[in-house]
Amino acid sequence: MNSVHAAPYAPVRALGRKLAGPGHPVYVTGEIGINHNGDLANAFALIDAAADAGCDAVKFQKRTPEICTPRDQWDIERDTPWGRMRYIDYRHRVEFGEDEYRAIDAHCRERGIDWFASPWDTEAVAFLEKFDVPAHKVASASLTDDELLRALRATGRTVILSTGMSTPKQIRHAVEVLGSENILLCHATSTYPAKAAELNLRVIHTLRAEYPNVPIGYSGHETGLQTTLAAVALGAAFVERHITLDRAMWGSDQAASVEPGGLQRLVRDIRVVEESLGDGVKRVYDSELGPMRKLRRVAGVVAEAGDREPVTA
Repeated sequence: MNSVHAAPYAPVRALGRKLAGPGHPVYVTGEIGINHNGDLANAFALIDAAADAGCDAVKFQKRTPEICTPRDQWDIERDTPWGRMRYIDYRHRVEFGEDEYRAIDAHCRERGIDWFASPWDTEAVAFLEKFDVPAHKVASASLTDDELLRALRATGRTVILSTGMSTPKQIRHAVEVLGSENILLCHATSTYPAKAAELNLRVIHTLRAEYPNVPIGYSGHETGLQTTLAAVALGAAFVERHITLDRAMWGSDQAASVEPGGLQRLVRDIRVVEESLGDGVKRVYDSELGPMRKLRRVAGVVAEAGDREPVTA
């Protein structure tokens, strides 16, 4: 595999009105998924939390229950907040239809935030194409679904591909099916919540070396915020974290999600980290001239304060 410095890293992808890639602000997405629990009021509250925090987008999940639920699981009963019901009925209970997504679309426009979704089947792709979404997302679980990948490529929209639970060979195949010209790859570890020891954030550099013409992002399922900030410091151009109104709410993704207060801190700190990364060119700043005159005893080779040509490493 080539060194991460073997080729200039300057790929950029359009995500609606914004761009994701080097030289552009990190594109931050709050993944609502199904943390709304089928309640449109919850969805609106999560959209508001993301907009208030300064996220660029929110993301949902869209399934056709009869396609995505194995037939032998339809009639299995499970306990839910709405009582005991068949699994297929539960899948319908947490799935929004066109009326709800029209309302979501209008609310996002009102709040000035984009939305998109992870379609889990080709019918869901066709459903989402009724809306002017900035991108489509491939969940890690769907990375090996060539039929879905081909349907997404045919839309012509940017496709964000998460790589959790996937081998390098499977990732390469998915990139071949999608084409590398219009995709964004996300490093991910698909456990909920993910252990810090299994996040392996240096894979961001590995993917960047393997796909130098593709922006690399991070989809996190851990608890806490520090590791997501580390992903930004390692060069993630796109960040996605699950969000929730309350991590104690019912649902499999809630515990690995970020509550509104944490989301505000996360977006704030992402902006601080990306500003602090700079351009990599070593220079003497004007703010350093006073301390230099006061503290430096030996001038060294550059004796004049005005001699401050940038020096590259």
